[in-house]
Amino acid sequence: MEQSWQLDNPILGLVVVGATFVLFYIVGFISNRQSKSAKELYVGGSNVGAITNGLAMAATYMSLATFLGITALILQLQVPFIMLWIQLILAIPLITIIYGTSLRRMGAFSPTHFIRDRYGTTASIIAALFMILVSIMYALGQMIGIAITFETLLGIPYITGLFIFGILIVGYITIGGMAGATNNAAIQMVIIALMFIVPLAAIMKAIGASGWYFPPLFYSDMVPAMMDALPTFFDYQFSPKWYFSIIPALTIGALGLPHLAMRVYTASSLKSARSAMVWFAFILGLVFSATYAMGFVGVFATTTQGVTISDADADKLTIILNMVYNPEWVTALVIAGAISAGLSTLSGNLLAIGALISQDIISTLKPNISQRLNLRIGFIAIFAGGIASILLAINPPAFLVVSILWAFGLAGVTNAPLIIVGVWWKEANKFGAIAASVVGGALYIIVSPFVFPSIVLTGHGVTDGMGLSGAMLAVPVSFILLIVVSYITNRIPALSGKLTKQADIELIERIHGWKDIKAYRYNSTIGAGITVVVSAAVAIWALMPWGM
Repeated sequence: MEQSWQLDNPILGLVVVGATFVLFYIVGFISNRQSKSAKELYVGGSNVGAITNGLAMAATYMSLATFLGITALILQLQVPFIMLWIQLILAIPLITIIYGTSLRRMGAFSPTHFIRDRYGTTASIIAALFMILVSIMYALGQMIGIAITFETLLGIPYITGLFIFGILIVGYITIGGMAGATNNAAIQMVIIALMFIVPLAAIMKAIGASGWYFPPLFYSDMVPAMMDALPTFFDYQFSPKWYFSIIPALTIGALGLPHLAMRVYTASSLKSARSAMVWFAFILGLVFSATYAMGFVGVFATTTQGVTISDADADKLTIILNMVYNPEWVTALVIAGAISAGLSTLSGNLLAIGALISQDIISTLKPNISQRLNLRIGFIAIFAGGIASILLAINPPAFLVVSILWAFGLAGVTNAPLIIVGVWWKEANKFGAIAASVVGGALYIIVSPFVFPSIVLTGHGVTDGMGLSGAMLAVPVSFILLIVVSYITNRIPALSGKLTKQADIELIERIHGWKDIKAYRYNSTIGAGITVVVSAAVAIWALMPWGM
């Protein structure tokens, strides 16, 4: 008979979660009460300190999937998932290194702001529309997870929990803006870390692990027992192609996520942004390592301890382990940590949607709009994005992480190439950007298993669902189109007057910190050619049989 996992005393869970909501509303209101402009709404006045920003970055990236869907993937993929984890951890440091500080120096507070200045209005609106879709898909996963948590563990019907708590969440994010979201995210990150690692230590102690006192690393003392019980856990059962496909889908995809890049722009200075990376890497590495340890312990418990978890309950592994091995009040705190993880990511998603609509679309089309009206539109856009994610979550996809990871790939196809190439190659122009974004984005959507299942680019179920196969084809195609179309159109005499090449040169020199202008900088035809050749090879490889 299948086990029904639910707290015996759901009131306990509701009280703990309710207390965290009250805290977040108070912090959000106090933090954002001085916001009088769109910049203050979306970047918190650009005066956030390194430690707070680093914690907020980690919390924004952590998401509810850390508590729920990720551990389910570890159950399914086992040790190969560590490769996915490594790529995810790389994201924000790479954002800072590749383009974050450049865009921060430019004064942009969203990636699409850079696309507008670099490629023009049409390209920026196309990119903004794709990024709104990405942000809604990412937010959708959080809304689904929060509603599932309330339904299965606290006994609240899915739709009831979705609307009541979804609106409460959207309300606190709308009231708090980026300043409130940042301060709350820093608090949420502390809650997430404590409510994940400390209960995991108790679980490990209960099953006899000697390294229980530091779960992120010392779960390794369980390896010999795991080898005896399940030797296949450590097999890299997929093909090299599968592991390579993680790079365009997740690493490059994360570089295009607007809510991650926005965190760089909240820093008080470039030095502060770089310092925040250290704190981000430390806290994220700590909790991500613990997440893998939780998945490891879950596999061990289901293999050796008699714990039975159905496929339908795989997303709840973290909560179930706490229910089995820890007191109920601990599980209630873990649920609060899970909700906090969802809230922190939703904050970033909805603020990104607000910035995209009010700044990158409305202000672009209506540049003379008043500051007061623009700020009001921003609040409305944040709220509307939240309501959209609630409505989409009414009939959600079956697997929590799918919508999130698929969003990574779409960002990598439609947004990341425009920013990366635009920052580092002066010849990139609006024609290449539009071609890359439109064709690449359409290709990614077409070959996914969600829109046209009959023509999916087939790897296997996990590969296609996470967007790995689609991104491995569409991301290099986007890079090729951006470079080749830009190169050709720059050499058509009839178009030369429409391409603001001198303005592009001056912009790139300025964002890299140069005082003088040198035409040869960031203008390598050889480098662009190598990128095209490598991208073409990857795209051809993506079309070949995947195997396992």
